[in-house]
Amino acid sequence: MNEPLKPDNISKDFIRLIILILIVLLTASMTYAHGPKGHVGDEFTTLQAAKKGITLYDRLVATGKLSETWETDLIDIEVFSRQSGNNREIVVKFSRSKGEPKSVYIFLSEKGDYRGSNFTGK
Repeated sequence: MNEPLKPDNISKDFIRLIILILIVLLTASMTYAHGPKGHVGDEFTTLQAAKKGITLYDRLVATGKLSETWETDLIDIEVFSRQSGNNREIVVKFSRSKGEPKSVYIFLSEKGDYRGSNFTGK
């Protein structure tokens, strides 16, 4: 059943043991590794920005700060980031097909905090 210990068997078993240890170490290090910004879940993503922008946009329509045509004539939602002084901010732009102004902008900090909104994008 068990092979007797021979120099050939010892070296094969030793190599297998070393490979197993390397696999365990590499797997563990990848599991606990973080990117340059720390935990992956800490970054405010484009999807989160879009969701938050839509929530704020809906609130503007519901409270009458934006007319109902902003909802019925909506044709595009765009999310992009830009530099504002020393800070990066995320802009959620809503565009409609009819009426003036054509777009409304919602500004969020890079952490997702609401910074303001306007029709100019500035």
